[in-house]
This record gives sequence, C-alpha cells and structure tokens, in this order.
Amino acid sequence: MRRTATLLGLAALPVAVLGVFFVLPVVGMVGRGFWPDGTFDPGAVAEVLTRPRVHRVLWFTVWTASVATALSVALGLPAAYVLHRLRFPGRGLVRGLLLVPFVLPTVVVGVAFRQLLRDGGPLGVLGLDGTPAGIVTALVFFNVAVVIRTVGATWEGLDHRPAEAAASLGAGPATVFRTVTLPALRPAIVSAASVVFLFCATAFGVVLTLGGSRYASVETEIYLLTTDLLDLPAAAALSVLQLVVVVGLLVVAGRARRTPDATTARSTAPAQPVRRRDLPQLAVTAALLAAVATPVVALVVGSLRTGGPGGGGWTLEHYRALSGRGGTPGDPTLVVPVLDALVTSLRVAVDATWMALLLGGLVAVVVTRRSRGRAERRLRGVLDGFFMLPLGVSAVTLGFGFLITLDSPPLDLRSSPLLVPLAQALVALPLVVRTLVPVLAGLDDRQRQAAASLGAGPLRVFATVDLPAAWRPVLAAAGFAFAVSLGEFGATSFLVRDEAPTMPVVIFRLIGHPGVGDYGAALAASVVLAATTAVVMLAVERLRVPALGAW
Repeated sequence: MRRTATLLGLAALPVAVLGVFFVLPVVGMVGRGFWPDGTFDPGAVAEVLTRPRVHRVLWFTVWTASVATALSVALGLPAAYVLHRLRFPGRGLVRGLLLVPFVLPTVVVGVAFRQLLRDGGPLGVLGLDGTPAGIVTALVFFNVAVVIRTVGATWEGLDHRPAEAAASLGAGPATVFRTVTLPALRPAIVSAASVVFLFCATAFGVVLTLGGSRYASVETEIYLLTTDLLDLPAAAALSVLQLVVVVGLLVVAGRARRTPDATTARSTAPAQPVRRRDLPQLAVTAALLAAVATPVVALVVGSLRTGGPGGGGWTLEHYRALSGRGGTPGDPTLVVPVLDALVTSLRVAVDATWMALLLGGLVAVVVTRRSRGRAERRLRGVLDGFFMLPLGVSAVTLGFGFLITLDSPPLDLRSSPLLVPLAQALVALPLVVRTLVPVLAGLDDRQRQAAASLGAGPLRVFATVDLPAAWRPVLAAAGFAFAVSLGEFGATSFLVRDEAPTMPVVIFRLIGHPGVGDYGAALAASVVLAATTAVVMLAVERLRVPALGAW
C-alpha cells in the first residue's frame, strides 16, 4: 500500500499537467468535431471526410510518408552499421552531424531546401522546387537520423558471438546478416520505421514551407482550415482522424519495443576496424553525409550573398538586417526585431526545458521502479502509455486544442507567458522520457535495496544510486528538450503573440513576404537558429551513453 501511495504521489504532478494541458485540449478538439453546434452530430465529421480535397490530402499524406519511411530505413541501416559497429577516426563527429537534421527547426529545413531547389539554386536544374519529390527528400533528410540512432543503439549492443558462430560454420556475410543479425534487429527496425512514418505523416513546417496550399498533408490542412478558412469543425474532424491513425501507429511501435531488446542491457560490442567488405556501407554513409550537408551549405552561402539567390557578391547585410523588423521602414514585416525573437526563443526554450525535465524525470522514475505484484505492474504500464500520449498527437492539434479550450475562466491562459513553454514542453516530453528510461531501467534494483537496507531514504537512494548513473543522460535529455523547443513551430504558430514571436515563426513570416531583403533575413535567421541547435546537439552526442536507449 505504501509503495502504491508513493507511486501515485510521484505521478500526481505529471498526471495533473497532462490532464489539464493535454487531455483537456485534445478532448475539446474532439468535441468541436462531433458537437459542432453544441449538439452531437457525427455526420459533420463524416461530411468532411467525403470532400474530394480531403481525399487528396489523405492520399498525399500516406504515400509521401510511406516513401520517405522506406528511403529513410534503406539509407539509415548502412549508416547505423558504420557509425555503431565500425571504428574509425571522427566517428563521433560524423554521428553528431547526422543527428543534427532531426532537431533542426522544421521551418529551417524547409527554407534550406527551398534555397537549394529553387530556380537559380545549386540544384535548381532538377526542377524539384515545390514538387512532391522535393518534399519527400526533405522528409528523408529530417528523419534518417531516427533510424540511425534507434537501430544503431540496438546494433551496438548485439551479442556478436552468434554471428561469429554462423561465420565459423561457413556462412557468408550476407547469410549471417539475413539469418542472424536482421532477426535480432527487426524490433528496432520496426520501431524506427513506425516512428519515422509517424513523424512524416505529421510533418508540418517542412510540408508547409515547400508545399504551400498546393501539396498539403493532414497536418498543414488543419493549419490552413484553422487560420485561413476559419473552418474549425473541418479542422477538428481531420484532427480526430489523425489522432486515431497516430494512436494506432503508437500501439504498433509500443509492441515492437516490448520484444527483447539489446539496448536494455549494459553491454557494448567492441567496434571493429574497417575491412574491405565494409566499403559499400561506408560509401552510403559518406553519400548520406554529403546529402545532409548540401542543403545546410546552400543555406549558409545564400545568407552571405546579395542580389537574391545565386546572384551578387558576398555580404553580411542579411545578418545586419536581423536587428531590424524586415520589410521597408514605413511598412515593416514584423512587429519586433528579429534579434528580439531570438531572445524570446532562448527564454522560452529554457522554460520548456526545465518543465520537460521535471515532468520527464518524475515519469522515468515512476515507470522504471521494479513492480511488486500484478496490480502495480499494470498501473505502471498504464502510466507509461499515458505519458507517451503527446507523441501520438501532432503539435498542430495540440496548439489548436490550446486555442479553443484555454480561453475562458478558470483556464483563461491566452495571455500567460507560460502557455508557449508548456506546449513546447509537452512536445519534448516523450523524447526526455525515452532518453532517461533505458538508463534508469538498466540499473540493478538490488543496489537501491541495499542502500535502503542501510537506512537511506528514497531521496538519498536516488542521489547515491540513480543520479551518478543518470547525470549524463539527464544533461542529454535537457539538450534534446532545449533543441526541440528552440525549433518548435506547429503548436507555437497557434499560440505565440505578434509582439513576442519565436524565431521559427519569424522565419516563416519573412519568407512569406516578397522581397530580397526579407528572404535574405530569413536565410540569416535560419543559419543562426541552425547553428545554435547544432552546437546543442554536438554537446548531446558527447554525453551519449553507448548501447543505452535509442537516443
């Protein structure tokens, strides 16, 4: 009874926060779809789903997410092998660089690909600007790191003896991979593919920047219906549909994670020196690194050129323009200077980080303590699934839910400075939890029991047993939360005020206005934001605990 009370006590704060700031907005959004005029009318949802444009949006979302997922897995597997099983100079740096795209602000990714693919851009001759192929390429750029990290962490912890035994019996490398390695990696591959499909299907900034209204996904269609067409019932109906599909995907990913996984053990197979037969995988990894670097280089070069993309000379005028508000002196594009938006982004990211760490730390402690009895185990399982729910709801849906439910007493939070950090903390929460849980779950519970038997209280047990092993992952989780918050655009675009915008919102507004000055300022702002995120992620890579968890 005392253990159950302690468990519920630790879970009380995260449950209350998720109840008010996640469940309530989502329920409000669902209610707006099924009760459009205050009365129950499921036909309104059905009517939205019969619209031809909705069919086109659904099909576009499904096929682009499917193709991007397949390409991400195909490119990510060789890179995961090279970066987690081979030993060569600079491996950590390459691993960190390939992780950066995943945490780059989605708007920055969209701007970088526009700069790369537009007429006059380095790859403008390919004619991919504003096409589905360009969107799919950007989605792969953004998500291949998920496959590398998820599968690589498992690959790094695989017992190498079965593969060696098969090889000693005469099996070739391809046979060993097909019969021994691939079955062991299958849960991690399925889990990674599920998450990548989820991220692609709910991509917002990338699709909105590159596709506009011509190529809309469900996520961007919800945004356009809400902000441009003011069709809230239709937006709510699409949000309900998206919620059902995403939760189904999460169930698949969750079942894949339940299978035996090498990442739950504290073992790391020694990295091998590079051999001749590894050259194909090395070539794919090198090509992937070049493909990842190309849009970023195009973005940086574009920010240093005058006269628009591809023209003029070198200059810093776009960076000097960050102290202004864009547009013309008499008709500025922004209400505040761009640099003020950067300060706002940093301040909001700090607030979102400590919120996500506080909630995620409590959640990780709750779900990783050894259960004594079936009821306690079930309770922890329910709590674990509940705390992962934010991963199953898109940021746009969350921001939309905030907008329609937290606007009247006693929860009138529209003017609260904590509203945006709270939304961003909820977006980052699953990543924080999944960073901490493998570490805390890997600790031998007998160490805690021994400390407790010597008279140490729960806090001292945590300080002397858990904290020494978890401080590096805690810092890494803080870096992830900070980077995710810094680039969050989906929920923030609904909630942010004009006088206090964040950098991603400012970048999107700048590229939405004609004129070389605004576009150049958007490129410079994107470079600043990307550089800040990259520094954070390289620091996170230094804090990584090998073979523990996907991240």
